[in-house]
Amino acid sequence: MTTEADRADEGNVRMVQTGPSMQDLIRQRTRAGFVGRGAERALFRANLTTAPHDERHRFRFHVHGNAGVGKTFLVRELEQIAREQGALTAYVDDSAGSVPEVMAEISRQFAAQGRRLKELDRLLAAHRERRQEAELAVLAALDAQAEETGPSTGGRVAARAGVVALGMIPVVGPLAGLLDADQVAESADRLRASLLARFRNHEDLGLVLAPEQALTPVFLRELAEAAASAPWIALFLDTYERTAPYLDHWLHETMTTDRHGAVPATTVVVTAGRHPLDTERWGGLADFVTDVPLAPFTGAEARGLLAGKGVTAEPVVEEVLRLSGGLPVLVSTLAESRPTDADDVGDPSATAVDRFLKWEQDPARRAAALSCALPRWLDGDVFRAVADCPEEELAPLYTWLRGMPFVVERGGGRLRYHDVVRAPMLRAERRRSPRGWAERQRRLARTFRAWREETERGDTERGLDDLWADDTWRDLRQAESYHLLCAGERDALPQALRDFVHACGAGEVMAVRWARVLVDAGQDADVEAVAEWGTRLAAALDTEGIAAALGLLLSRAVLDAPAQARARVVRGDELRGEGAYAAALAEYDRAVALDPGLAVAYRYRAGVRGDLGDHDAAIADLDRAVALEPGHAWYVALRGEHHRIARHDPEAIRDLNEAIRLDPANEFAWASRGATHERRGDLDAALADLGRSLDLKPDYAWALARRARVWRALGDSDRQLADLDRALTLTPDWPWARCERGDALRAAGRDQESVADLDHALALDPAYTSAYASRGASLAHLGRHAEALADLNRAVELRPGYVWALCRRAALHATMARPEKARADVARIRELDSGAWERLSDTDRAVLEPFLAG
Repeated sequence: MTTEADRADEGNVRMVQTGPSMQDLIRQRTRAGFVGRGAERALFRANLTTAPHDERHRFRFHVHGNAGVGKTFLVRELEQIAREQGALTAYVDDSAGSVPEVMAEISRQFAAQGRRLKELDRLLAAHRERRQEAELAVLAALDAQAEETGPSTGGRVAARAGVVALGMIPVVGPLAGLLDADQVAESADRLRASLLARFRNHEDLGLVLAPEQALTPVFLRELAEAAASAPWIALFLDTYERTAPYLDHWLHETMTTDRHGAVPATTVVVTAGRHPLDTERWGGLADFVTDVPLAPFTGAEARGLLAGKGVTAEPVVEEVLRLSGGLPVLVSTLAESRPTDADDVGDPSATAVDRFLKWEQDPARRAAALSCALPRWLDGDVFRAVADCPEEELAPLYTWLRGMPFVVERGGGRLRYHDVVRAPMLRAERRRSPRGWAERQRRLARTFRAWREETERGDTERGLDDLWADDTWRDLRQAESYHLLCAGERDALPQALRDFVHACGAGEVMAVRWARVLVDAGQDADVEAVAEWGTRLAAALDTEGIAAALGLLLSRAVLDAPAQARARVVRGDELRGEGAYAAALAEYDRAVALDPGLAVAYRYRAGVRGDLGDHDAAIADLDRAVALEPGHAWYVALRGEHHRIARHDPEAIRDLNEAIRLDPANEFAWASRGATHERRGDLDAALADLGRSLDLKPDYAWALARRARVWRALGDSDRQLADLDRALTLTPDWPWARCERGDALRAAGRDQESVADLDHALALDPAYTSAYASRGASLAHLGRHAEALADLNRAVELRPGYVWALCRRAALHATMARPEKARADVARIRELDSGAWERLSDTDRAVLEPFLAG
């Protein structure tokens, strides 16, 4: 219940929030000093007064030029112009490392302006969760498909190659030769079905394998809804030289095709980077793209900016122009302290930063400016840790620093120095006191380590892999590593390379960011070996991916045995994902040889052995993994599943009991145990376990399909079909479930529908033996005897000892008046399975009785 006092407090909060924020005031002060780029600003402003259907209107602006020419300043000014026109705006830079992260940042900024993209936010949260589940889901789902009556062994082995066809991994360089093109082409749908057997629904699969395709239609739909209440939508994408590799194709496809839906015509996109647009992609689109090249300020523009800040003494103006080279960021920086005395010009060899610090008379500000150049990013906490000043001076100093022209706000509210200013500041500090430089870097490393360890203490049950999945922990680890590298610590580079292995395990975006840490530290501290490693790893990631980068690391770096083993495991999983099973198995073998105590190596090797159908070897590996980590519920559950597939039912029940004891919320273990009970004939236990699995995960398609088998055994065809219908609503491209429903429909006398399902199953897996037999039976019921015979022949060809298919073919031969062929099939049936005759239906026995003699 809200009291009068509560309402009064709320009113006070609203009253306080009606005025401008500190950030608003800082931006206003910064804009007040923005002089120059009048033509560019006028062009953009005029575009917002031109209707979208007018041929003069442009939908994209691309700002480009060398570092320091004022790209970010101009982009921020254009953003403010857009806001003045009532636009809903978002500014994104390279702190967003993927298309989903870009969408998340746009959504965050729209929400701050009162327009939430609710459905997009929901999907982005699901994307982050599903991405972490994907690896386990693939392994479990592939193993679960290895049923004797399920899809073909060849199709199962090829399923991993489907990762490539689904777009998860680019096939380039020497890795391309490891894949069979036909396997890749045929296995994509099969892998999609396998993953969906573990995921909740089709949406989850898209969020894992193709997040851009899943998210973009929702993003555009909610963008259109937002456009209905704002005259313009303006998106500003800065540091495009770094984001273009993952943004440019998506942006081109989104803006020029209808694949993902309609982009509101009132949307304007501004990109800014060091390089011109890719002419091959954008060259033919000049009628809606405006190219905005930036050069250094002209003398008149620079003088205008200086005059606006009160710097008019000609000797000072001349020196500023000389030192800055017309770069706006330096002109603004040098003008900030408003030098007026020609005597301040001093040494003509001085750098722009030297001159700025000389003209800034406040020693506290000078010290803060230099100290805060050391970290790669700033927020209030980092500023407090790095600024050496009394407590009462912290807030005003931080406010002053945030207002400086060379300090820009990036994603997440973090601040960064402009490279043109930060680089010479770092050089000056490093040369002034090498020992002092190293000690300050070590102090910062200790600070970030302490913060990182705080996050670890917050959840003591998290393992190393879990920590690497945590964005906050990774950011702090990166910062710690960067400062240790800058300090020249002896073990810093080997540790950074070991961390790069874990970064690769967290995905390509994180691997690229970690390589960037090495590049930055090497350049900032002038350590050639560190910069070279970062450059090499970044190039390998860019051209050939994680497997190639780890191959480079393993061949050239001096890593200890545990680090090599971990690298082999991650590289093996990449190769396995590309369908290179032999190469993956070799990596896992090397990993366990290097570090026999690395449980995850045995677990991954078990997965690839299961892919190849060697479940006994997979079980042996999981025995070792469980021995090393006896409380690991997932390892125990996986071993139980391999026992189930291998028909070791008592062992499967034992392991799955233990997995459930260790983790009662593991829906996979409940479902696997239920499937084992069903095969053993304990239908009540099967129904209870599968029901529990579905309580935990209502959209668990594999559990629904297994429960359908229980309903079949209980003679409840309605419930059987209901579960299969639900499973296929969730997983429309799952061959096994299609075949199961095809059988159920045939049993219900709905043969035409049965054939449709079996057609679908065979389109997904052309070597699916039981689907041919089942379709043959339904076609026979429909009187399509020639087609039925072709299907049954194909089933027996694929599996010569397939008794049920032989029975169906014998009955069909009898119907088609082919007594000799019917007699031959009956003899073959009795030879393979002497009890098969007694299990035939009365109808089949009556049809085949005449063919028993002879």
